[in-house]
Amino acid sequence: MVEGRSRVASHDSRIGRLPGLFAGPDTSSFTEFLGAYNPELLPGRRSLPAAARAGEELPHATTIVAVTYPGGVVVAGDRRATAGNVIAQRDVEKVFRADEFSAIAVAGTAGIGMELIRLFQVELEHYEKREGRTLSMEGKANRLATLVRGNLGMAMQGLAVVPLFAGYDEERDGGRIFSYDPAGGRYEERDFYSIGSGSVFARGALKKLWRPDLSPEDAALVCVQALYDAADDDSATGGPDLSRGIFPVVAVVSDEGYRRLGEDEVGALARSVVEGRNDSPGGPTAPLR
Repeated sequence: MVEGRSRVASHDSRIGRLPGLFAGPDTSSFTEFLGAYNPELLPGRRSLPAAARAGEELPHATTIVAVTYPGGVVVAGDRRATAGNVIAQRDVEKVFRADEFSAIAVAGTAGIGMELIRLFQVELEHYEKREGRTLSMEGKANRLATLVRGNLGMAMQGLAVVPLFAGYDEERDGGRIFSYDPAGGRYEERDFYSIGSGSVFARGALKKLWRPDLSPEDAALVCVQALYDAADDDSATGGPDLSRGIFPVVAVVSDEGYRRLGEDEVGALARSVVEGRNDSPGGPTAPLR
């Protein structure tokens, strides 16, 4: 090798060898590996168009909620993506499986958010293959904070992505929720949380409806009620669309792993919420005592 030449040079098809970085045991982090091999492939390393606010007209994902219950956590997201004052997509998905015992959802610039999710999924899988074990919930949350921090340059120009990470912690035998700011700050939330443009309205509903003894089914219903309240006051959040059959994405994570509720299950929940709002537009109320 010529003196000074990077060991991460392109694959030499003449001799069928991969660069040395592919065979080295340097890191269990796929993100660090990719940053060393081809940093331009990382979402936060790309050049931006010459505009004051590059993200103003790009599709944005909106409201996500998460609710804990004894033995797990439920994560749900509405399906609307907006670009300015236009509905860019009515059935976008914002809640995904991170690994067997965790879920990740995003609000903010949709395209970069989906890239971040895919990178995080590979990050967790890469670690598991290299180390022969899964990361702890703390470790997963910290890895995600690093990925969010890597997008800070784009966030400062209007392409912010804010994830919500939740899952089942085997050591604690319960659900945990982590929120983030655009600079990569990581915060553990208690009981429930929401992010996105409708998060203020959703969180008000969660405060009203959350109880420590919720069943998984009731926790899912609380999430759908909260998303309905968010859609009622936030134009960027989409409510259940009965005519098109578009309902929130709802996932349950417990000691049995990640499970996304089927369309029939979520549709039944959404229809019950809409029917209930016909009689009581403000939704269910919490007892005063």
